Amino acid sequence: MKIAIFPGSFDPFTVGHEDVVRRGLSLFDKVIIAVGYNSNKNDFFPLEDRMKWIRDVFVDDERVSVEKYEGLTVDFAKEVGCTHILRGIRTAADFEYERAIAQVNKAMSGFDSVFLLTTPEHTPVNSSIVRDIVKHGGDAGQFLPKAIQINIQNYL
Repeated sequence: MKIAIFPGSFDPFTVGHEDVVRRGLSLFDKVIIAVGYNSNKNDFFPLEDRMKWIRDVFVDDERVSVEKYEGLTVDFAKEVGCTHILRGIRTAADFEYERAIAQVNKAMSGFDSVFLLTTPEHTPVNSSIVRDIVKHGGDAGQFLPKAIQINIQNYL
């Protein structure tokens, strides 16, 4: 069985993330969305909310699971028995950053990373921009999966 983990903070999970996971399912039997937890980092949205939103997006697909992890991605990958690490690439800068991480991960664990290029319509979408829109009361709905409805009043 081919199992990929798709690691990230997903603060919040965007339409670009959703697209990478759905396309990844054509390559893998299962995708584990691994929501990284860092006690030293101040995420905007609480971890449990992010995990619930992602589960809501994939509620009808048993091939997708959502789990939290702390520490090295490769350690979590070994723990869950994955075969690959799935990553999305939006820009050349993303590629250079992800390439370096993938090469270190490969050296440390033997895991190959699989990169999927973001579809053109999702290239400008990233969590930082979406978070900024939400923080300032804008409508970020077009950048979020339909299953995710954020009421900013809950986070102010």
